[in-house]
Amino acid sequence: MRVRFAPSPTGYLHIGGLRTALYNYLLAKKHNGSFILRIEDTDQSRFVEDAEADILASLAWAGLQYDEGPVKGGPNGPYKQSERSDRYREIADVLVQSGNAYIAFDSTEEIDALKAKHTSPTNPNPRYDYSTRLEMNNSLTIGAQEVSERIQRGDEFVIRLKVEPGQSVVFNDSVRGGVTFESDAVDDQVLMKSDGLPTYHLANIVDDHDMEITHVIRGEEWLSSTPKHILLYKAMGWEAPQMAHLPLIMSPSGGKLSKRNADTLGIPVSVSQYVEAGYEPEALLNYLALLGWNPGDDREIMTLPELCEAFALEKVGSAGVQFDLQKLLWFNEHYLRAKAPLEIASAELEAVCSRFGPVTQEFLAESIALMLDRMSFSKDIIDFSYLFTAPSEFDEASLAKRWKSDSGAVLLSFCNDLAALSDWKAPSLEASLKAKLEKEGWGMGALMFPLRMALSGLPSGPDLYRLMELLGKEEVLSRLNHAAATLKTDQ
Repeated sequence: MRVRFAPSPTGYLHIGGLRTALYNYLLAKKHNGSFILRIEDTDQSRFVEDAEADILASLAWAGLQYDEGPVKGGPNGPYKQSERSDRYREIADVLVQSGNAYIAFDSTEEIDALKAKHTSPTNPNPRYDYSTRLEMNNSLTIGAQEVSERIQRGDEFVIRLKVEPGQSVVFNDSVRGGVTFESDAVDDQVLMKSDGLPTYHLANIVDDHDMEITHVIRGEEWLSSTPKHILLYKAMGWEAPQMAHLPLIMSPSGGKLSKRNADTLGIPVSVSQYVEAGYEPEALLNYLALLGWNPGDDREIMTLPELCEAFALEKVGSAGVQFDLQKLLWFNEHYLRAKAPLEIASAELEAVCSRFGPVTQEFLAESIALMLDRMSFSKDIIDFSYLFTAPSEFDEASLAKRWKSDSGAVLLSFCNDLAALSDWKAPSLEASLKAKLEKEGWGMGALMFPLRMALSGLPSGPDLYRLMELLGKEEVLSRLNHAAATLKTDQ
């Protein structure tokens, strides 16, 4: 089995593109096949300078390693279409010589005139096809000598596929089952552009044939192009690969998840945006795998090897699937909390030190262990500033409501008990606090609220005793004394 992921460097890798790459990868690895990366860079008008680098970086971040492709190489290269132009011209010439394609010299103005002439209420979008091509300026309507002369003098031309009417183009789609198109509805697609570069349609089938691709897994938007590809395979006498067209990823507000509606809803669309936001690659892959496919049971958390083992094209649905950012966040929290705090600390140490000054990796790991159930992303640890520096601001609404006239005295009294404490561990701290409450006859809130406010500036937070143990005796006593001396009492 040989599959390929063939993105165009016309923008950063879309989240839908990553799902396509993932499904190709899963199918290949399940069957001990090859996963090939091909860069389809023939559309120079839409080329984005750093898009190819983004594609490579995004796949590497996700852990989808390709077996053949740019940089890595392989026996079927080159793996960039811009480096395969001679091969496309060779096949285009074969198609012209066999009568399955023809040369067309029509200008943009002539094509616009054709459309204007044939536009009607019953035909709102006229095509350049079997019904109109004999009206046009092409090798079907002018002599061979004139064609040769015009080419020699440098007239611009394209090569078009000659689609004969009255044919049923039938193929089996692994996702959608039997699919039939009538050739009467297929236009004479341009195969070679006037700049000498192929269109997607020609380059795609030539590369898939030359690279011995057995299964083409791509987005639903390419379904309508498949009859053109099937006709090209037939014209060349080649066997077409097995087709599978994946369902659309839908916006929560309806319609396809486009950049415009995703931006409106606050949903990242490019993989690089998910990287910047701090998502775990395992979480994103796990979520995307289940966005259109399921393993046939109630499993949700699945590692990449488990996904490879369970994946089957036949279990991919054909209906569009709504993107759910909250569900993805749930996956991310699961994978984050499964990581060792020391591993997270290693990744976040530089950012924390940059913000707060020197912090040891061990202290940061202990801080993460304390806060992990309150974190959605590893970088969230930086938001808990009170772990690394005494609070300079305090929650005013909570102070006004709950800070009592004797709260400062309560803190100072407890400070004296803590100062005498020799065992600075969470169980000992908890025992000391409860003993203080019992001795003074205070309610829990009389001490807990001012204590938490003094330590963090907030009315709620992580386990208080573990927080005190983490901060250390000297720091805790300093914060309690500062709060007792500076915070306002109620009026």
